[in-house]
Amino acid sequence: MKAEVSLNDSTLKEPAKWFLDGFHRFLRGYLKRHFHCFAVDRERRPDSNFADGRPIILFANHPSWWDPLTAQFLNRTLFEGYSFYAPIDAEALEQYKVFERLGFFGVRLSSKTGAAQFLLRSREVLRRDRAALWITPEGRFSDVRDQEATLMPGLAHLCHREDNAVVAAIALEYAFWDERLPICFTSLSPPTLLSDHPDWTKAQWSTYLSEQLRETQSRLSEMVIARSSEPFDNLLAGKKGTGWFYDSFRRIKSLATRQPYRATHGDQF
Repeated sequence: MKAEVSLNDSTLKEPAKWFLDGFHRFLRGYLKRHFHCFAVDRERRPDSNFADGRPIILFANHPSWWDPLTAQFLNRTLFEGYSFYAPIDAEALEQYKVFERLGFFGVRLSSKTGAAQFLLRSREVLRRDRAALWITPEGRFSDVRDQEATLMPGLAHLCHREDNAVVAAIALEYAFWDERLPICFTSLSPPTLLSDHPDWTKAQWSTYLSEQLRETQSRLSEMVIARSSEPFDNLLAGKKGTGWFYDSFRRIKSLATRQPYRATHGDQF
């Protein structure tokens, strides 16, 4: 018998504004303590016309444990007014129920109904006003230099079925430059309006989406390798210096030599 999946038992909840506002106040401070900065590719930074109010599908590579928090921060910073939603393994969601209040919804990836759950819940998200659906279609943690993985078919299926949304790839990379703490780098592909390609098959969508993600990853990697902050906008200025103990001696030395104290080690950001 074919398994049925119904939206009547949907666990998709509208995140409460008061809870999200409090969470993001905490998140900004948390990220500042752990990152030197968050840098976005200036030429690909979304503007107010990025989606023209339509729902957005953002699909990203998945290099780090930080990705869900990074996505939450980038969603609020780059897509102001858009509500964050993202699929997560249902077993993990049962363990961390608070994620439901942040826009995550459970999908039983190991079951036969998982693909149907993903499609139905995702289409429900895209029916909501100013919704942003974040997806990591590689389905696993993957090094930023590993671009061989085939994307899971659910994303192409979703783009094939929908027509009132835009889709864009987003590349993430975490790197150490001149400072003690890492930098989170990001770049986006230009947005694609799904209704512009009504005749594309799922296979065509799969090829196109994979090319968009890999091109965006390659672009970002080249910028990171160049080690210049000039092409980036800094979205969040984080902690500077080497730590209070050593920095205390540096401050004393600057006073003794009457030289201005400088917390940063390099000139980037």
